[in-house]
Amino acid sequence: MVEFTIIIPVYNEEENLLQVEKALLQFIPTCQKSTCVLFVNDGSKDNSENIIQAICSRNSNFYFISFKKNEGLSSALKAGIDWAESPLLGYMDSDLQTDPNDFNILLEQIEFYDLVNGIRMGRKDTVLKKVSSKFANRFRRLFTKDTMLDTGCPLKVMKTTVAQNIPMFKGLHRFLPAMVLLQGGKIHQIPVRHRARRAGKTNFGISNRIFGPLITCFAYLWMKRNYIQYEITKKSGPRTSKLL
Repeated sequence: MVEFTIIIPVYNEEENLLQVEKALLQFIPTCQKSTCVLFVNDGSKDNSENIIQAICSRNSNFYFISFKKNEGLSSALKAGIDWAESPLLGYMDSDLQTDPNDFNILLEQIEFYDLVNGIRMGRKDTVLKKVSSKFANRFRRLFTKDTMLDTGCPLKVMKTTVAQNIPMFKGLHRFLPAMVLLQGGKIHQIPVRHRARRAGKTNFGISNRIFGPLITCFAYLWMKRNYIQYEITKKSGPRTSKLL
């Protein structure tokens, strides 16, 4: 049985995908858990889908799903979470700015938490990207009180049942730790390595990193205020019984 699914959202990353395949093939034999890879092709307009199909055809533990059109990172991540059948899942971007080998660092702690989030150390990004990310993270913490320093870090490990209970909406990928806390779960953060993008170009600009998170903060506050939680103290009959 596969214990760990690595979800990789892809949008126009044809120049990076063969390097992603190489890096994951090197990592999987060293992973603490039996592992499979799930590509989520988010309506790529380049040759990404054909490359993904070729990768999956020659590797028995690589799979993919494709969207009809571009839906955005949150939708791609939700689809991957919904499709995962392993008890644990991980998430990383297809630009290889994070190292899949660092999944083992996160997996060492997942037994004690519901989500373990990476913190990108020594970030190899532009000054604008680092400043906008720092601002967005600080603003988000004011709203969510989740204490996370870098929710934008794509390297994450989660318990699948917890992830599948998160009510996702566009932009919520930045709030995964906060949503786990909302469920009463436990979160943790660990430093991971970061490196410069090898090829292709980022799909995120200043509006994605600042204005998007600001808007989503208000949506999160509404959800937190109206989030339904209950605790059953007594019951009769099996959980699957139907009331007629």
